[in-house]
Amino acid sequence: MARVREFDTETAVDAAMRAFRRKGYEGTSVQDLVDATGVGRGSLYAAFGSKEGLYLAAMDRYRECYAVPLVDLLRGGAPARELLREVLVATVDGVVRDGSRQSCLIVGATTERVAHDARVAAHVRATTSSIEDALRDVIAEAQESSQLPSARDPRDLARFLMVTMQGLKVMGAVNPDRASLMAAAEAALAALD
Repeated sequence: MARVREFDTETAVDAAMRAFRRKGYEGTSVQDLVDATGVGRGSLYAAFGSKEGLYLAAMDRYRECYAVPLVDLLRGGAPARELLREVLVATVDGVVRDGSRQSCLIVGATTERVAHDARVAAHVRATTSSIEDALRDVIAEAQESSQLPSARDPRDLARFLMVTMQGLKVMGAVNPDRASLMAAAEAALAALD
């Protein structure tokens, strides 16, 4: 008879996500995951199949916690300039608020795993594409209603903002100085004109 799972999967995935953000995939051992989740090695393997299976579950959870709410915010219909500024300010505040300087799981996965792991690459593409598409829609609608100039392609501007957001996360890990990061965010917003 199969044993009933004796741990909360969502809580375990949240803990694993934090561990992967702190140390990356390669730097996080199975023992680190056991310690972080409080779940035995055998139970983790039974639930997720492998360390990579738990990593992919953590990436899905990261998308649920961070990307989905961001996309929902972008689709909320607020005025474009205010909305785009809010997104960049929230990115800066998230970096500054993170006293442990945890990596963005997407940035970490991109630099560490995407080049040689097709499943991780697919997860990263799905997450970043959903945000980029929402940014593109906001920009296109703002251009149509003359809230933003229409000289540039909305897709190019959305990609520029994605690069800015990820760059803020990387540079914030190096130096989480809010004033410096906000200066960069404001420069990015000014470039939309």
